[in-house]
Amino acid sequence: MDVSTTLAQRAYGAARPATKPTEEQALGHAVQTFSDLVSGGERVAIDSMAGRADAHSLVEALTQSELAVQTAVSVRDKVVEAYQEILRMPV
Repeated sequence: MDVSTTLAQRAYGAARPATKPTEEQALGHAVQTFSDLVSGGERVAIDSMAGRADAHSLVEALTQSELAVQTAVSVRDKVVEAYQEILRMPV
């Protein structure tokens, strides 16, 4: 490995954090997307009850909301499982 390769690797390593979103930003984006999906499903359900939306759009919105909730529950379960695994580790 020559010096120019090492310098390029260092430069890439230094520039990479500037382009990669932080964990807080990624989590915030995921929470916002989840909230938007559930709110959209509620909005379409209300419109459907008022006669302003058709059945197809209602089913589509509710399916998207259900998938978002199932995904959130799966992520929560994995976080709880990881936490329990950490608690079981010997000190």
